Amino acid sequence: MIIKKGITLAILILIMSSLLFSQDSQEKLTGLEIMQKVFNRPTGEDQTADLTMTLINSRGDTRIREIKQFLKEYGDVEKKIMYFIAPADVRNTSFMNWSYDEEGKDDDQWIYLPALRKIKRISSDSKSDYFMGSDFTYDDLGDRHPQEDTHKLLREETYQDEDCYVIESLPKEEDYMYSRTVTWVIKDKWIGLKKEFYDEDGDHLKNLNVKNFELIKDCWIITHSLMHNVQKDHKTDMKLENVELDTGIYDTKFTERMMKRGI
Repeated sequence: MIIKKGITLAILILIMSSLLFSQDSQEKLTGLEIMQKVFNRPTGEDQTADLTMTLINSRGDTRIREIKQFLKEYGDVEKKIMYFIAPADVRNTSFMNWSYDEEGKDDDQWIYLPALRKIKRISSDSKSDYFMGSDFTYDDLGDRHPQEDTHKLLREETYQDEDCYVIESLPKEEDYMYSRTVTWVIKDKWIGLKKEFYDEDGDHLKNLNVKNFELIKDCWIITHSLMHNVQKDHKTDMKLENVELDTGIYDTKFTERMMKRGI
């Protein structure tokens, strides 16, 4: 009887150890899996918001731009359009971005310049250009597919009171504008809380820091972020206000015709 109890206890310990090991293995995510969760984080079927973009130079001088922004999900493509409302020198300028879930398919981007009365398609060679004097490139404004990079989980740490994965991402293409990026991803929200960008020479170029995010209709929405180009000491502050989800934006909103027409 004692022998049977010993055997039973040993089997029980073995089973519990196996279960714990299995659970631990399931919880360990790869760098790619983590970045896929960031890429696929729900943001609603559609979104309307007022965006304030503040440009801050090294002397602390500011330029403020007011924008109306619309987004809509179409399953395998996300469409976004931005209309500049103020100041007068950029009023009626519009920008449209279509991001695709399909691996290897680049974003389609267009900008309408009212002074020229024409819509310009952003070529792949222009994706590294900075958008409207900001610290965001055209490429930054799109959604980079996780499969375009090789991701490595560097460590886990607490950042701004949030438990985060720290992921290093290396581009697979040789001529990409960034040699690598490092992202702090909040574990339970899949938000990139901080992102460091390194230029083609491997030097630290800029930081993106999320200052605020809100839970709106069960979706975590980033409402305030700051991009700081440390090489130029120039900053771009982005604030979203009056965010509305799932209002039923018409498909015709995301067309070249509407870029010219405005809101």
